[in-house]
Amino acid sequence: MIKNLKDQKGVRILSENYVGHLAFIEGETPYILPITYYYDKENHRILSYSSQGHKIQAMRKHNLVALCVDEIDSVNQWRSVLIHGEFEEIKGSDAKFLLHRFAEGVKEVIARKEKKHLDFISEFSSKLQSQGIPIIYQIKITDTTGKYRE
Repeated sequence: MIKNLKDQKGVRILSENYVGHLAFIEGETPYILPITYYYDKENHRILSYSSQGHKIQAMRKHNLVALCVDEIDSVNQWRSVLIHGEFEEIKGSDAKFLLHRFAEGVKEVIARKEKKHLDFISEFSSKLQSQGIPIIYQIKITDTTGKYRE
């Protein structure tokens, strides 16, 4: 039977993972793609970054987005949390600070979940080397829902 996730389980899923599927709108077309993220529990927000491109241009025009994070063990045992929120681009010294927080947070999640100890952001993301200055952004969470089956 599929059941609703309680808020605490949804927060746990966001906290214990670092890859989710980001949904955004460009014109009248919805898009969804995987991103690396960090859930900042203290400020109840999602932190991420990207290079300049289609996704960033679209979110600048229409800032309402969604992020889905799943834990799937089998067809009969899974958990899924969906957040809705608002994209906000971060600039200047705040961007540098949040990029560092993102990188340290993702490295901590990987250490706990996968028992790997990483030193550099380049060990889990290639964006910094490939496309110039990164765009740092947050998703201010406005709503969280979730489902599970066990």
